[in-house]
Amino acid sequence: MNSGEPSLYQRYLPRRRSFEVGFWVFSYLASAIGNSITANMDVQRLQLGFTTWQPAVWEASSALMALLLVPVVAWFTRRRPLHLDNWQRMLPLHLLGSVAWSLLHVVGMVAIRKAVYASQGLHYEFSPWWWEFGYEYLKDMRSYAGIVLTIEGYRFILRRLQGEASLLDAPDDGAPLEPVERPERFLVRKLNREFLVAANDIEWLQASGNYVNLRVRGHDYPLRSTIAGIEAKLDPDRFARIQRSFIVNLDQVASIEPLETGDARVHMKDGANLPCSRTYRGGLRQRIATDA
Repeated sequence: MNSGEPSLYQRYLPRRRSFEVGFWVFSYLASAIGNSITANMDVQRLQLGFTTWQPAVWEASSALMALLLVPVVAWFTRRRPLHLDNWQRMLPLHLLGSVAWSLLHVVGMVAIRKAVYASQGLHYEFSPWWWEFGYEYLKDMRSYAGIVLTIEGYRFILRRLQGEASLLDAPDDGAPLEPVERPERFLVRKLNREFLVAANDIEWLQASGNYVNLRVRGHDYPLRSTIAGIEAKLDPDRFARIQRSFIVNLDQVASIEPLETGDARVHMKDGANLPCSRTYRGGLRQRIATDA
């Protein structure tokens, strides 16, 4: 499972943030330029009497506000991810999300347009507002759906490159080979490969939205679960909660560093430094001393 050569995912990680920001900036910049050109062509063809800068302001203000709202959608989809197995339950929430997104988008772009128009001694009209908002929402609903699908599709690809863990299912017939309530192994899917990871090989776990990342020999494998849900399935003699978002394998703890705040820093044998809240600090020190 550990080949000394860094995987495609590991090589991509240092460039991930630059790629993500660059993708959205380029997408909306290209959209604003392209739409401005076609809008000006329509203005000239229909002889509407607008100057060249006006369509450019319309498209640039819309693209700028949409770009600024992408992180909001990314945050919302982390809290309420949309997948094939939950889309019916999540769809109403995302419909409400599209309305909120459209309101923010419209308010922001109208404010920008009014400011630019005022600087030119003109007045930008957005009325009747209910009619104009309805028109904009029909477009924004599709834009919101496109952003959500792009983000979820991108995350799906990352999980496949990274490797995604799942609990072993109980067999259709007969008794399971190991306890389903407290599994000894996890199934990991990585691209077209499948392999088993022993629960005892997990060094630590970190909550990440609707997933929990299992840290195994320098690799993170996301598991669809809550931190409390997976904690209940791990061996309590071997694993301990150290913070709201972290669980550690006690055998992988190198040392505990007390902090002046009353919290602690847990140094793992793999070199990671994890936060330990004061709530769990005393119990962790006692368990480490007992195990030693």
